[in-house]
Amino acid sequence: MAAAVVLVVSACSGSSSPETKQPGEQKPAAARSGEFSLLSYNVAGLPQEISKENPEVNLPKISPLLEPFDVVLTQEDFDWWKADGLASSTNFVTFHDQLRADATHEYRTERHPGPEAVGIDIEKDRPLMELGDGLGVLSRFPLGEVARVPWTDCYGGFTDGASDCLAMKGFLHTTIELEDGLMVDVYNLHGEAGGGDQDQALQADDYIQLAAYINEHSAGKAIVLAGDTNLHTDMEHEDAANGADIEIWDRFLKDTGLTDSCTSTKCDEPGRIDKVAYRSNDQVELTAQSHKFRNDVFVDEAGKDLSDHQPLEVRFKWVAV
Repeated sequence: MAAAVVLVVSACSGSSSPETKQPGEQKPAAARSGEFSLLSYNVAGLPQEISKENPEVNLPKISPLLEPFDVVLTQEDFDWWKADGLASSTNFVTFHDQLRADATHEYRTERHPGPEAVGIDIEKDRPLMELGDGLGVLSRFPLGEVARVPWTDCYGGFTDGASDCLAMKGFLHTTIELEDGLMVDVYNLHGEAGGGDQDQALQADDYIQLAAYINEHSAGKAIVLAGDTNLHTDMEHEDAANGADIEIWDRFLKDTGLTDSCTSTKCDEPGRIDKVAYRSNDQVELTAQSHKFRNDVFVDEAGKDLSDHQPLEVRFKWVAV
């Protein structure tokens, strides 16, 4: 459901009625506010032949379930693949369209423009790369221009690490327009996976890169950021045992002025790798109202999750200031 707009007009002082403006008196401006829902979902859209899930069956089931959400940010939703690559002649090439087939969001990101457009020379920089960044946006609000930025480096091929160099992982930056001229910057990301020393060094570099980009391109702007961070900030998780992921995430939030929606809503499941963060500015105040993993909806007939990630929904209230 698109965000509703509420007009609140303050009453004039004195004995005059709210509709009456006395000579020389300024009538208060209307305050605009509303709500929107955001869903971040790693849909596990890897080729069926290598996937640990069942995307051929599950992606069409996911599609109609995206309908109730105002803004949907997807990861592993691949719309670019190497023309002569391993997956190009398989059913994998239909997955992106199947995922969007039953969603009616008017505004949606277009196909990834390809590695050359984002500064990647496949032969020189990423000889193992087969897939795009897997980042997509569906929105009930108008979208602005889209920038796709790959991480500066990666680790892992077919047999080592978490195979991150096979995809063009990084982040996507766009805007949504809540109302005329009322803008929020939106970031969708997929972080370096794996828990080895090389992986963790690259994870730290990635969030330094992302923070620098935000501070350059979104200075002074309201932001909503979401995605599969691959940062385990729950100390009970084995990959977070040394606290490195927590340090990376905390430093990123500090460097960008963002707030983790799990922290601000006191959510029941802190520390999971799928995260949402946000900040306000002097035009729009954002408040996270809820933070919930929707394992009650995105399941099959047997109650099994449709992806190896559970989608995260955060509901926001916004007020023009």
